[in-house]
Amino acid sequence: MAAGSAAPTSGEYIVHHLTHLNTTGHAQKAVVDWSVLNIDTMFYSIVLGLLTIFVLWLAARKATSGVPGRFQAAIEVLVEMVSDQAKGIIHSAESRKFVAPLALTVFVWIFFMNAVDLIPVDLLPKIGEMFGIHYQRAVATADLNAALGMSLGVLLICIYYNIKVKGLGGWVHELFTAPFGSHPLLYPVNFIMQMIEFIAKTVSHGMRLFGNMYAGELVFMLIALLGATATVFGFVGHVIAGSIWAIFHILIITLQAFIFMMLTLVYVGQAHEGH
Repeated sequence: MAAGSAAPTSGEYIVHHLTHLNTTGHAQKAVVDWSVLNIDTMFYSIVLGLLTIFVLWLAARKATSGVPGRFQAAIEVLVEMVSDQAKGIIHSAESRKFVAPLALTVFVWIFFMNAVDLIPVDLLPKIGEMFGIHYQRAVATADLNAALGMSLGVLLICIYYNIKVKGLGGWVHELFTAPFGSHPLLYPVNFIMQMIEFIAKTVSHGMRLFGNMYAGELVFMLIALLGATATVFGFVGHVIAGSIWAIFHILIITLQAFIFMMLTLVYVGQAHEGH
């Protein structure tokens, strides 16, 4: 909240922390509003994207054929895990040259964006207030705009591989003849079913990531409110609950990054297969 303002109620505290810094200059009314730009989401996603590139570049630069250090060993385990998953899903070695590094980048990038949720709830907002920024949300993946934006990116990649593997004519033919057959009367039904499949996969891909991170963000806010009760019970409960949830949340942020990466591989793999 702005300096000098009265202490907020619990509801005001949560609403304030769920309000984006955006191009309208006031609180965002809708969960998804593509008429405005959420500056905080863009800032943190770009910064963490650059951090992802730097970490992977540093790992490649320091790679050695000798005994690896802890950092190189950790990256090698991650690379091997992604490579094994890609080989099991995408059988084209040529496609894996692009898709496997993409999946690795997606995993690390989303992990970093999710991990911001482990930073104390009020730390970054307080730092922002020192520079006159009174609204910001640091967890980019808890913004449905960002989550759906990434899933739309995966959809575009799937469309690209559908056309590359099957040819434009072959893909269009598949849109109208699968899954029920090539009878002309079934063309409209097949096309509608294909569109429903594309939309459902894209929406569920983004919603799964957003829902888990948004819920985790709310839990941290509720725990922070517990610590603001100015009682011994509230302080002790805040420390215990916050520690337990933070440890559990490490699993969540890793799992959500892994699930998004795996679904990316699965959807791209499906684009290589015919019905």
